[in-house]
Amino acid sequence: MLKKITLNNVGPSAEMQVEFGDRLTVITGDNGLGKSFLLDVAWWALTSYWPAEINPALTSGGKALPTKSPRKENGNQDPEEGGQQRRGKILVELQNTDGEIKIFVSDFVVREQSWTKQSIQPDHLGLTIYAMSDGSFAIWDPTRNYWPNVHSGLDVERPLGYIFSPNQVWDGLTSKTLRTTLCNGLILDWATWQREGGATFERLKRILKSLSPNPKEQLEPGGLIRISLKDGRDMPTIKMPYGQDVPIAHASSGIRRILALAYMLTWAWEEHLAAANLVEEDPSDQITLLIDEVEAHLHPQWQRRIVPALMQAMTELSSTLKAQVVLTTHSPLVMASLEPIFSADVDCWLDLDYETGEHGASEVLLTEREFLKMGDASDWLTSEAFDLDSSRSLEAAAALEQAAIAMSNPSFGGDEAKSLHAALAKVLGATDPFWARWRYVAERKGWPI
Repeated sequence: MLKKITLNNVGPSAEMQVEFGDRLTVITGDNGLGKSFLLDVAWWALTSYWPAEINPALTSGGKALPTKSPRKENGNQDPEEGGQQRRGKILVELQNTDGEIKIFVSDFVVREQSWTKQSIQPDHLGLTIYAMSDGSFAIWDPTRNYWPNVHSGLDVERPLGYIFSPNQVWDGLTSKTLRTTLCNGLILDWATWQREGGATFERLKRILKSLSPNPKEQLEPGGLIRISLKDGRDMPTIKMPYGQDVPIAHASSGIRRILALAYMLTWAWEEHLAAANLVEEDPSDQITLLIDEVEAHLHPQWQRRIVPALMQAMTELSSTLKAQVVLTTHSPLVMASLEPIFSADVDCWLDLDYETGEHGASEVLLTEREFLKMGDASDWLTSEAFDLDSSRSLEAAAALEQAAIAMSNPSFGGDEAKSLHAALAKVLGATDPFWARWRYVAERKGWPI
């Protein structure tokens, strides 16, 4: 599992240390500060490859490059910084289930435009699944993708990893190099598992149940149907609360994302078990799930269940599996959902933010925040996770600020109060608690509102 990653001249800061929780790591921060980048680096640290290196069809997950040296006034690069690119370095600490720590350092080789790779023994690695925000998935299996000559190129019989574009998740993944099908895809596999009615389909159903939005809206498979004369596949369906079986190809974006996640978890684990049996090895005892924007496409009722549901889904793979989840979020409901389960002993909250230095330049800092219970999702909006000055609309916040100034201004007149009252009425609900205070002050001051 991941313990720590130290970045030098890579990413949004000159240096950044990322220490992961043993069970759950939650990363927050504004757009563009590097949340997805940190997940890309975490994937690379566990696999030695960037997702887009293996599958160029991806639009994300590309190779990280060192930051460039600042140009001097004469247009030349600072030679003390190593030419056009600074000397990038990534240090990774991994821990196996016995507590043994493995440290390796990777340097960026400018001429080769690549990072040095070091072979890591599989006992420090587990099954690794990366769910990207655009629907892409990356899977690395220590049994199927690791072998002693992984970095020498001598063995071309195994893929370096299973990297799926969004369409390949559903329609299947092939390898031109190996000239074989690596994965049949969600539609064909689901239909096959359902017809067979075996343990794999039962596991998929249990994971779908775990990831359902609420007990009244269970994600339950319906029958297999044909949806087009041009499509010869049997299409799985989902039973909807309103009594219809909807083909999964026609499901909403939120449901499709959960279906893809459930399928990838099931497929990766089943294939890992089959491979371990084939090579007569024990299955891995740990799994790492990286998931970007965990709330993407999900309704609020789903957002406040998804992380606890993911933790439960991990146990459906194996009750003895040690799971580590690293996720990013922009959702106050996701943060609120962690309050009953968050434990500082095994979980951590990392927050990316700007800090302005002495000379006015801004830099990105990664801070481990103390996780405090807010009690209400709206209070998370004004916390260090999201840094808003108010959970209201911009117009309502501005009107309330004007009202606060007016109530403490002895020269504020009745006509002005009447105009401000009208402005407040446009942006505040009839039962807003501010009205009691406003009317009390208006009565005392004799404002004609």
